[in-house]
Amino acid sequence: MSGSAIIFGASGGIGGAIADAVTASGAYQAVHRLSRRNGDFDLTDEASIAAVAARHANGPAPRLVIVATGMLHADGRTPEKSLRMLDAAWLAECYAVNAIGPALIAKHMLPLLPREGRSVFAALSARVGSISDNRLGGWHGYRAAKAALNMLIRNFALELATTRKGAVCVGLHPGTVDTALSAPFQRGVLPEKLFSPEQAAGQLLSVIKTLTPQDSGGCFAWDGARIPA
Repeated sequence: MSGSAIIFGASGGIGGAIADAVTASGAYQAVHRLSRRNGDFDLTDEASIAAVAARHANGPAPRLVIVATGMLHADGRTPEKSLRMLDAAWLAECYAVNAIGPALIAKHMLPLLPREGRSVFAALSARVGSISDNRLGGWHGYRAAKAALNMLIRNFALELATTRKGAVCVGLHPGTVDTALSAPFQRGVLPEKLFSPEQAAGQLLSVIKTLTPQDSGGCFAWDGARIPA
C-alpha cells in the first residue's frame, strides 16, 4: 500500500506492539513511531502536535493514523469510586489526556489523509465510555472523557465524509491488556481475557482491516463488535 502509517503513543505497550506489527506487515512506505517519552509531541501542547503534522505534510500521505495514548491512573491517583473522590484538577487532566489530546491530533492529522482511496484514523477508546452500557458507575473522569472522545470521533467522521469519502474514523476498545495502565485493575480478569500487547495489536489491526466508511464514527471492540453509544 502506498502512503505512511503514523502511530502516536508508540512507546506504550499497545502503541509499541501496533507499530511493530504495522512495520512487519510491510504494507506502508514508512511507519512513524511518535511518543511523548521521546519528545515527539505532548498531548497537552497543541503546538507540538501541529509541528508533527507539519513534518509529515510533504511526505507520503498518511493512510493509517493510530492514537494509542491514554491515562487511567497517575502519580498515586486512581479512578474515582464515588462522588466523594471527585477532584477538579484530576477531572481536567483526564479530559486533557483522554479526550482533548486525541481531538487535537485529529484536528491536525485528518487534513493530511489522502482525498482518494481508503484511509483510517483510529483512537484507543474504552467500553466504559459507553453511556448506555454503563451499569456500574464510578471511574467518573475516565468514563466521561472516553464518552467525550467517542462523541468527538462521531463528529469528525461526519465532517471527514464530506471531503474524503474513503476515510474511516473510529474509536477502538482493546479489551484488558497487560500493560502499566491496566496493571492495578487486573484482579478478577479471566486469563483468556487478559491480552498481551502483541495479541491486542493483532486483534485491533484485524478489526481495522474489516472497517468501511459506513462504520466511520463508531467505536469497535477488539473482537469487531460495535460498542453502543
